[in-house]
Amino acid sequence: MITPADKAVLRLAVGLGLAVLVAYGFALQMPHVVCLMAMIVLCKPGPPIPPVKAAALALLLAGLLVTGVLMVPLLENYALAAVLLTGAILYALFFFGIRTGNPLTMLLVVAFTLIPVAGVAEQALVTVISVTIAVGIAVGGLVGSLSHTFFPDAPGAAAKAVRAPPPSRETAGWIALRGMIVVMPVFVLALTDPSFYLAAIIKTAALGQQAGSTDTRSAGRELVGSTLMGAAMALVVWCGLSLWPCLWMLLLWMMAAALWAGARLFRVRRTAFPPVFWNNALMTMLILLGPAIEDSAGGTGVLGASAVRVCLFVGVACYAWATVWLLERWRSSRSKTLLFHNG
Repeated sequence: MITPADKAVLRLAVGLGLAVLVAYGFALQMPHVVCLMAMIVLCKPGPPIPPVKAAALALLLAGLLVTGVLMVPLLENYALAAVLLTGAILYALFFFGIRTGNPLTMLLVVAFTLIPVAGVAEQALVTVISVTIAVGIAVGGLVGSLSHTFFPDAPGAAAKAVRAPPPSRETAGWIALRGMIVVMPVFVLALTDPSFYLAAIIKTAALGQQAGSTDTRSAGRELVGSTLMGAAMALVVWCGLSLWPCLWMLLLWMMAAALWAGARLFRVRRTAFPPVFWNNALMTMLILLGPAIEDSAGGTGVLGASAVRVCLFVGVACYAWATVWLLERWRSSRSKTLLFHNG
């Protein structure tokens, strides 16, 4: 008997395969970002986003993203004020996502960090990235609906799903603060060399969200481990693709990776790691594999560039781990001090 979790894994694999076919088959700009956005939509729990609604959401988000170019003059002329404003926006986005439990908040976090950095590098790049993210959401809605057609949930399954109660405002505020502090230094660093750190911005946004759902004991294993797991998955897919480099092999290897990680993401295969670990690993695989394919097509040294990206991502993950550890120690010592004075 096929369980709802089995169907979720199959929908993820089929949906990601269709997204790869659309993004790379039609030679869209930044196809790996299109696949990444589609994956985020596919991992959203509950019923699929209808294609019409997904298209409307994509147009709305594209309009919001283009307005992100307004941050560029602030960053160039009033850098401190612009950085503080960006931090406040990220805190609000993380807080909103934690309180509502909406996984699509990740899209906004990526957008409001990626767009200003891209604008500092090149104004035209803002339009390209905005359109790419919007297309990715639209493609995610389309392939999500198609995959649900092949593997539909039983009637009333969504209503039976038990939703965890949202954390308190105090807890949500603390988690949002952790996420914002993880993202902001890399955002500032990316302003010094936007073209080099664009991929790191996407990775850091994912780590900022993951850092909010992990505790101090398992932070290192989850944050750094998921990054290394994603790099290993990208290496396996790359080696498989090297045997016969073509679109159909890329599609099949991507689907195989989605099946393997999805089985652990949706708890078909029980592991010691939480679902967010496997979600982050699959995202890391896409972020690493896409630029490697572009490097290969452009004649750039793939191994050297990929090694630099992996080292950068591991460094960012180690920073996120250290940030979580230090913040939790500070919070614990502060609580003990308050208890001592009150007692």
